[in-house]
Amino acid sequence: MSSWGRFWRLPARERVFFLRAAVLLPLTAAGLRLVGFRRWQAVLARLSSSVRRPPRGDSWELARSAARMVEAANRHGLARCSCLEKSVVLWWLLRREAIACELRIGVRKQADHFEAHAWVEHRSAVLNDAEDVHRHYTAFKGSLAATQTE
Repeated sequence: MSSWGRFWRLPARERVFFLRAAVLLPLTAAGLRLVGFRRWQAVLARLSSSVRRPPRGDSWELARSAARMVEAANRHGLARCSCLEKSVVLWWLLRREAIACELRIGVRKQADHFEAHAWVEHRSAVLNDAEDVHRHYTAFKGSLAATQTE
């Protein structure tokens, strides 16, 4: 089956997640480079702040679905994005759906250099990475992004 055939067989909400992610991934890559993390995050937070409705359906399933669609949009999109770019987009999609989530950034020392990694958590569970990412990276304390439901 073609990619378009698979796309049209997706539930409507997943198609919306995919399309939003496909547009936002390259914009986020550019935004992070041009204005930096904090400013780009603030722009996205403002774009999602007017959306204050309770999530429709099971928030865990919606969050997992959004994570799958961000990954699919990254695979089939214009460019391959970093973990930070994908995590920022997932964080924004979940905020739009009023699903509480946290954007996490962790670091580790490998040999003689530091590595950083980003992921998103919902209900303290990792959405867009392996569940044991906490064992490999030490996350910064506190959330780097405000949750939708505070």
